Amino acid sequence: MPTEWILYIRPGCHLCEEAEEWLAVLAAEHGASLREFNILGDPDVYERYKWQIPVLAIAERQWEAPLDAAQIAAALRIQPGD
Repeated sequence: MPTEWILYIRPGCHLCEEAEEWLAVLAAEHGASLREFNILGDPDVYERYKWQIPVLAIAERQWEAPLDAAQIAAALRIQPGD
C-alpha cells in the first residue's frame, strides 16, 4: 500500500474540507500520510482538476468528487491479484 495519499483541493471548498477530515482517519488506519495539494498553486493542475475536486490520488488510482468513504475503503481492501 502506498504510504502517501494526495488530496487535490482548493481553499474554501467545503467538499474538500469534509473529505480531508475522513480521509485523514482512513489514511492513518492504512499507515499512510495524507498530503493536500492546493490546485491554485499550479495552473496545469488547476486546469486538470478545477471541476472535479476534491480528487484523491493513491499510486496510480484516482477518485473524483463526490468522494465516497465506503467505496474508497472497499477499494483499499482489494489486494493486487485479487
